[in-house]
Amino acid sequence: MELNNVGSSNSRSESSVYLAVPFRKLCLVTVSLPLITLLICFITAYIFQQDDIHETHCRVYNIIPSISAITGVSPQRYLWRISIALHIGPRIAIASVYRSYYHSILKAVEELPRKILGFRLLNLCYWLNISEVAALCGVTYVSNRENYPVHEKIFIVFMFSSLAYMLAAVRLGRLLTPNAQSLQYKQVLFVISIISTMGLIIFFLKHRLLCHDMAFSWFSLCEYFIASANMGFHVTVVLDFPKEHLVVGHGLPALKVD
Repeated sequence: MELNNVGSSNSRSESSVYLAVPFRKLCLVTVSLPLITLLICFITAYIFQQDDIHETHCRVYNIIPSISAITGVSPQRYLWRISIALHIGPRIAIASVYRSYYHSILKAVEELPRKILGFRLLNLCYWLNISEVAALCGVTYVSNRENYPVHEKIFIVFMFSSLAYMLAAVRLGRLLTPNAQSLQYKQVLFVISIISTMGLIIFFLKHRLLCHDMAFSWFSLCEYFIASANMGFHVTVVLDFPKEHLVVGHGLPALKVD
């Protein structure tokens, strides 16, 4: 499987294309899956399962349920798990495409220090992205109702890998593609994520240690901001690859990554 611009025509006798998927559409569908599912889980759980989703550690007044709460009740948990299962595969493919894209840019860089830094950031970005996807899978399939201690630790891994990936991706973008339109959005979304994470930690401590009314609602609101910024950050891929296609075929030039 490779990323190609299908605008270039090859002779049918030399090569064959079996499948060509617009990469932009694939990325939009990938991000839309968890977004739409999250909205469905929120609406249905808020209407039909208020007692379950508003139950908190301190049993104080709460109006906004957490993401874990609305995706941890049944039957919403099954819809959420199916959505993430369909989401994971394309996310890994997108991570590989970004790696190949920046690798091709780095091969043309002549300044050795810049080139070395670029390759280090590229590898860091790739593995942090994979770690984020793995942690997302973990928090999805190990719900807070089934095993809260494990769920909590995986969520911390997800938050760390997500923020670290955003920072590394922004740094790599500044190094190699400083004029890219997507970089501006990534920087703004990264700042939103950092501010929301600070709020999330503060309100979690207020809820957990002091049992303040509405503290968990503010925690949940910060969580929704973080999720939205994370989805927005990843959807900027459509600005970096607006016309490319994901192609499966025979006799096409191979895309090699050292």
